Amino acid sequence: MPMLQSGGGNGLVLDLITAVKDGVLDGVEGANVGVGADKLDLRMMVEELDLAEVPPVFICPISLEPMLEPVTLCTGQTYERSNILKWFSLGHFTCPTTMQELWDDSVTPNTTLSHLIYIWFSQKYLIMKKRSEDVQGRMNELVQTLHTVKGQARVQALKELHQVVEKNVTARTTVVSAGGIPLFLSLLGPFTSHIVGSEIVAILVNLTLDSESTSVLLQPARISLLVDMMNEGSIHTKINCAKLMETLMEDKDYFRSEIVSRHSLLVGLMRLVKDKRYPNGILHGLRLLRAICLHDQVLNLVVTIGAVTQLVELLPSLHPDSLELALPILDALAAHPEGVLALKNGSSTIPHMVKLLMRVSEPCTQHALSILWSVCQFAPEECSAIAVEAGLAARLLLVIQSGCSPVVKQRSAELLKLCSQNYSDTIFISKCKLTRTIQ
Repeated sequence: MPMLQSGGGNGLVLDLITAVKDGVLDGVEGANVGVGADKLDLRMMVEELDLAEVPPVFICPISLEPMLEPVTLCTGQTYERSNILKWFSLGHFTCPTTMQELWDDSVTPNTTLSHLIYIWFSQKYLIMKKRSEDVQGRMNELVQTLHTVKGQARVQALKELHQVVEKNVTARTTVVSAGGIPLFLSLLGPFTSHIVGSEIVAILVNLTLDSESTSVLLQPARISLLVDMMNEGSIHTKINCAKLMETLMEDKDYFRSEIVSRHSLLVGLMRLVKDKRYPNGILHGLRLLRAICLHDQVLNLVVTIGAVTQLVELLPSLHPDSLELALPILDALAAHPEGVLALKNGSSTIPHMVKLLMRVSEPCTQHALSILWSVCQFAPEECSAIAVEAGLAARLLLVIQSGCSPVVKQRSAELLKLCSQNYSDTIFISKCKLTRTIQ
């Protein structure tokens, strides 16, 4: 009976029947794969499948990749032919797994293992292709259905499209090829129900939009619908609206800052950012807010709705990835006269910024320093005293002695000097509870 040696080096010997029985072939019959038809290319199947889990017996111990041409040494260990030949060419005449010296450097094709590998990958590949064809057919059918159905039937078709498109690459490409995007856009308008709109947005965030589609979505009626859903929709709808708006803002040809200069949009966005029950909502809300704050024309409106105070109060509860977004937003607002005033008037601003120095990442430290610098320059006597009482000096010395960039260290030294100007050296050292002299 044909035998094969495990490539894992554990001495396990399998025959074809045992391999099938033990699930190496996942219990799927496949002895006739490639027989009587065009033989599938093994390398192509391995690359297209890109499987995370492959039976260990199929893996070459050298490359840790599936073997395409397994060969066995005199020690009984099996390797990919090209890998073991390269091992020999480097002057090694030992078995890489056992490190035994070889008494025979010939390699023998392991035809049984080769057959097993081919059958296993062929089965997986054909199943994938069949599923892909089924998905393509169903996606085409659903897109065509949407041309004619209304009411609950339309909602159900959109729900199914949403569920499949979210998880399946083939579904996404099929929907685009079938003309799905123009159809979805035609269904969005001032009279679109939120239940239909939310499903369409959930589909669109998974598709690649061209400039023409972006320009259609940026029309006032459709933006108004997105803003309404961001204010009134479910948490998933709000997140998807934020993601879609961020994507639309990336189109430099059609996007204008006036589109996001809407009080209702910013209020809805801040409501999403403040909802601590949904960290993912906070993250995507902050991503959109950061994109909005890149436009100077909108900064005053952002400050007007109270975003500065709300963001500062959120800082202690934010996850690191959200902090990486919130601090650049506050830093941008600090460059605006109304923004720095709001930061200065916030009782938590300076203590929170001091605590964030050297806590999360160097970019976060840099933004916190920049915010502290803006506030302390704006009101030197008042803010410097608060900063010193909050322990700023010790933190700044830590930054200066750290491995941070020269730019960050220089800003820290400048801020330390600014905060010390209202004190004598002795008083400043005592205030900072330092035992060393500050030059």
